[in-house]
Amino acid sequence: MYILKTSAAFDSAHFLAGYSGKCANLHGHRWTIEAEVKSESLIEDGEKRGMVIDFGDLKKAVRALADRLDHAFIYERGSLKPGTIAALTDEGFRLIEVPYRPTAENFAKAFFDELAADGLPVSRVTVYETPDNCASYEV
Repeated sequence: MYILKTSAAFDSAHFLAGYSGKCANLHGHRWTIEAEVKSESLIEDGEKRGMVIDFGDLKKAVRALADRLDHAFIYERGSLKPGTIAALTDEGFRLIEVPYRPTAENFAKAFFDELAADGLPVSRVTVYETPDNCASYEV
């Protein structure tokens, strides 16, 4: 089995609505997305002969995920009051609403789904919220 892996990082803020621990407060992370693709065979013809996929294509897709979320406040839909969103928007903050609680587990699944939808043979996505703590989603 051939396995390729690449990663990209982004900085963002989030909080966990309804949580009773420290993460209920707004805080930031240097998130790292690590994506793996696998194949039992290599491309046999053309300029990509001998590859699972072009590393450039994989790196570009993972970097695009990270760039989209970099230096933003990511929050779960329905977790902030409309007035709070309006005030933050008025102040010029970059807000990204997601339909799930912004945990490493949910990011791993969402990123996996996006890469798969882009046609990449993704087998696992791991999201680190700190250098020592991560969550993975795989098929």
